[in-house]
Amino acid sequence: MVTKRVGVIGGGQLAWMLAQEAPQLGLELVVQTPQREDPAVALAQGVVLGPVDSAIATAALAQTCDVITFENEFVDLESLGRLEEQGVIFYPSLGSLAPLLDKLDQRRYLQSLGLPVPQFSAYEGQDSIPRSFPFVLKARRHGYDGQGTWVVPNQDDFDRLQPGLNQGDWLLEDFIPFERELAVVAARNNRGEMALYPVVETHQVNQVCRWVVAPADVPQAVQVMIEDYTRRILEALNFVGILGIEFFLSGDRHVLINELAPRTHNSGHYSLDACQTSQFAMQLQAVAGLPLGSPALTSSQAVMVNLLGYEDAQDDYAEKRQALANLENAQLHWYGKNESRVGRKLGHLTILVEEIPYSRQQIEALVRQVEALWYPASLGISKGIG
Repeated sequence: MVTKRVGVIGGGQLAWMLAQEAPQLGLELVVQTPQREDPAVALAQGVVLGPVDSAIATAALAQTCDVITFENEFVDLESLGRLEEQGVIFYPSLGSLAPLLDKLDQRRYLQSLGLPVPQFSAYEGQDSIPRSFPFVLKARRHGYDGQGTWVVPNQDDFDRLQPGLNQGDWLLEDFIPFERELAVVAARNNRGEMALYPVVETHQVNQVCRWVVAPADVPQAVQVMIEDYTRRILEALNFVGILGIEFFLSGDRHVLINELAPRTHNSGHYSLDACQTSQFAMQLQAVAGLPLGSPALTSSQAVMVNLLGYEDAQDDYAEKRQALANLENAQLHWYGKNESRVGRKLGHLTILVEEIPYSRQQIEALVRQVEALWYPASLGISKGIG
């Protein structure tokens, strides 16, 4: 049976982009979000105002739709479990989400599948920290866009962080001297059909994604390995919906899984303009019982650049947006947020390369051109906003 009305827990830019795609699939979207000013509210066919982790609000959402999916991981599984017992359908299911929401649980789950991950341990006080620096410290829950992640270079830096660290809330990981960071977005429906998007390269600054290139220029063996890991994860989780997976690639072509996100992923935003089916349409197809579309690229290459806030301000940046939109083969996506904050994602720009793919030098020059139009000169493009 095809679902006609889809509920989304969350009302930010990811839900906004879902709402853009829903009408073309014959679907209606209802969002659960705390503020009427949140981006998705303007496009959704219905709204339930309430915190995204409120089971009371989700119960109200369930009364208006056939299935509920997620924009984020800020969910209370125990409370939602009572709704699932009453017949509310969640995709991904709560059982699929359970091993993923806590990063320590996620690491252990991937390890149980025999998949490669960085060496890790739970933070249990001073005696548990690695003997060598640098290492990575991650919040086990609710870390995203670089929040709750620190690369700790030395003992002095750790000593400054330690007073704010509670045992049981943090994960310790080996620092991986990777050559590149890669990612893939994949979908699976309740019939077990899968669709995998091209492997992409992502570039981070201070643990925040700044730009993405699709497809990644990697050996075929790496591509095949990533696709194999992805299919194994989707099958093991009995996953229904869309999943983003981040990887580290070392100089010896060794691949490690970094993180999983059970939702649409920033590394897949290019798909709105560069693929036959965007990741947002694909998520809706997967959860609504529709046939999965094709994730194939429609151009030879796509470069996506995030537009991040660099100041605290009320500004629509109309002049900057126009300059960006005027770039050749550029598609600007502005999320309609009323307030800029340092590091906040305000939009993204995708530039399509129609024929001969750009070299690494050309890609980096293009990114510098975009960032020069967006960030003030006083910041310095290489420094960015962090």
